[in-house]
Amino acid sequence: MSEDAKFEEEEFSSQFNGDTVARLVGLLKPHWRWVVGFLICIGAVAIMESYFTFLNKRIIDEGILGGLEGELMALYRQVVGFQVPQNLTIRGNPDALRGILVQYAGLQFASALCVFGFIYLTDILGHRVQYDLRKRMFSHLQTLSFSYFDRTPVGWIMSRLTSDAGRISDLITWGMLDIAWAVLNVGTAIVFMLTINWQLTLLVVPFIPLLLYVAIWFKKKILVEFRQARKFNSKITGAYNENITGVRVVKALRREEKNLDEFKDLTRDMYRVSFRASWLSALFLPVVQIVSAGAIGGVLWYSGANVGTIGGLTIGGVQAFISYITFMMWPIQDIARVYAQMQQSVASAERIFSLLDAKPDIVDRDGATDPGTIRGEVVFENVDFFYEENKPVLKNFNLCVKPGETIALVGPTGHGKSTIVNLVCRFYEPKAGQITINGQDYTTMPMHAIHSRIGMVLQTPHLFSGTIKDNIRYGRLDASDDEVIEAAKLAGAHNFIMELEKGYEEEVGESGVMLSVGQKQLVSLARAILSDPEIMIMDEATSSVDTLTEALIQQGMENLMRDRTSFVIAHRLSTIKRADRIIVIEHGTIAEMGSHTELLRKKGHYYNLYTNQFRAELEKKYETGTFKAVKPVEGKDSAESIPA
Repeated sequence: MSEDAKFEEEEFSSQFNGDTVARLVGLLKPHWRWVVGFLICIGAVAIMESYFTFLNKRIIDEGILGGLEGELMALYRQVVGFQVPQNLTIRGNPDALRGILVQYAGLQFASALCVFGFIYLTDILGHRVQYDLRKRMFSHLQTLSFSYFDRTPVGWIMSRLTSDAGRISDLITWGMLDIAWAVLNVGTAIVFMLTINWQLTLLVVPFIPLLLYVAIWFKKKILVEFRQARKFNSKITGAYNENITGVRVVKALRREEKNLDEFKDLTRDMYRVSFRASWLSALFLPVVQIVSAGAIGGVLWYSGANVGTIGGLTIGGVQAFISYITFMMWPIQDIARVYAQMQQSVASAERIFSLLDAKPDIVDRDGATDPGTIRGEVVFENVDFFYEENKPVLKNFNLCVKPGETIALVGPTGHGKSTIVNLVCRFYEPKAGQITINGQDYTTMPMHAIHSRIGMVLQTPHLFSGTIKDNIRYGRLDASDDEVIEAAKLAGAHNFIMELEKGYEEEVGESGVMLSVGQKQLVSLARAILSDPEIMIMDEATSSVDTLTEALIQQGMENLMRDRTSFVIAHRLSTIKRADRIIVIEHGTIAEMGSHTELLRKKGHYYNLYTNQFRAELEKKYETGTFKAVKPVEGKDSAESIPA
C-alpha cells in the first residue's frame, strides 16, 4: 500500500474545540464590512418576518373583528357551555384592513430586497473566504521544508486545498447565515410573544435549554465520527492519486486485483464511520421535532384550558401566539441541523489549521546576510545526517569542492548520494558538523540566497502546464524570447522544438505529458541554462533516455556545467568520465575518490561498478546486434575507447 494509505494524521481531541471555531470566525475579519452588511440584512428580514405575524393578528382583531374582544369571550363561554349565541354580529373595519394590507405589501417588498442583499453578500463573502484560505495554504506550503513533503502524502494536502477549504467556506458563510437567521428569528419571536401574553411566553422559554442540551449531546457523538470519516477520506484520496499517476506500472505488473482489495479495505472503513455519522445525524432532527412538538402541545393545552383566566388574549392574539410558537421552534431545529453539519466542517478546519500551523524545519537565522554570490569552495566538515533517529545516512562526512569543479557521485542506491546534494541545496541541514560556502557557514545565509543561485536537473523532469517557452522561462520570467531560444540551442532542445507544429508555443500538457521523457529533459536543461546558476546539480539526468537523446543531453550538460561548480549523480557511469573527481559513496562515507582513469587503475569499487555495467551493456548490444568494435584511440584508456 502507498505511503498515503499508511500516513497517520495527528489525533485531535474528541471535545469540541472552541479555539478552532474562534479561528474560523477570524477568517471573516478582513471582510468585516461585508459581514456587517450581511447581518443588517438578516436582522431586518428577521424583524419583518416576526412583524408579519403581528400584522396577521391586527388583520384579525382590527380589520375583521373590529375590536370585539368582549363579545369573543362571551362567545367562548357560551360555546364551552354548549350555548350558541343568537344575535352575535361581527363587524369588519375596511379602513383599518386597507391600511394594514398596504403596510404588509410595503414590508414584503422591503423584505424581498433584504433577502436579495443577504444572499448576494453571503455568496460573495464565501468566495472571498475560500480564496483567502486557499491562498494562505498555498503560500504556506511554499515555505515548508522538504521534510514536510517527505512525511505528508500529496492526497492529504490536496484534500485540504480543495474539499476542506470549500466546506469551511460554506460553514462560515451559509452556516453563519442559518445560525444568524435562526437566532434573530427566535429572539424577535419571543419579543412579540411577550407583547401578546407574557405568561404563555414563560411556558415556552424553558424548552429552549432542553433543545440546546439535545444538540450538545448529539454534537459530541457526531464530531467523533466525522473526524474519523475525514481521516479515511484523506487516505482514499491519496490512494486514488497514487493509482492514477502510477497506472502504467499497475497495469504492467497486473496489480489491479491486489490494489482493489487494498482499496476495498479503506472504503469499508470509510463506510462504517460514515454510516454511524449519518445515523446519528438522521436521528438528530426527529428528536428535536419530538421535543418541539411536546412544547407546542403543552402550551396549547394550557392556553386552551385557562383562556378565561389568562387575560389580554384576542382571537388574533391566540392565532399569532400559536404561529409564533411554530415560527420559533423551526429556527431552533435549524440551529440543531446546522450544528450537526458544523461538526464535519470543524473536523475539516482542524486539519486545515494543522497544515497552516506546520512549522518549517529550516528557517533563516536572525541576522542572516546575503553574500552576493555562492561561487567559491563548498566544504563539508564532519557532517552527520539522518532522516530518522538511529538510522544515520552520513557519518563524519568530509569533502572540499573547489570553485568550478565537477564532482560525480556514484555508489549503491540509498547510501547517501542524493542526501549530499540535498544538503548542498540546503533542503536539509546537517545534524552535526557544518557546511561552508566560500568560507561562510551557509546557515548564516538566507535560504533564498542559496536556492536562487542553484540549478537542478532531475532524473524525472517536471514541466508545468503551459507552453515550452513558458517552461524554459520558468526560472527567469524576465528573459527575452531570444534568450529562451539561445538557452534551448545550448541545451540541444532547439531542433526538436522547431519540428513541433507550434514550436516554442506548443502546449506541453499537465506535467509535460505531451512530450517524451528525453524531450522533457532537454527542456529542463534549457530552463537551467537560462536561470544561469552558480552551482549545478544533475541527478540521474540521462538514466531514462535512449542513446541518441543521451548524447544531446550530455552535450547540454557540458554547456551547462562549464565554469560552474557542479554535482552529478549518475548510475550510467559512461556519462561522468569527464568529471574532475568521481566519489564513490558507500554507507554514508567516501569509499574512493579520484578521476575516471585513476579509479580504473586502482581496480577498486569504481572499477568493479564500471566494468560490471560496461559488460552488461556490451552483452545487450551483442544480443540486439548493435555492437560495433571501435579501434582504441592512442593515448586514451582502453576502457574509454570502447563504446559504452
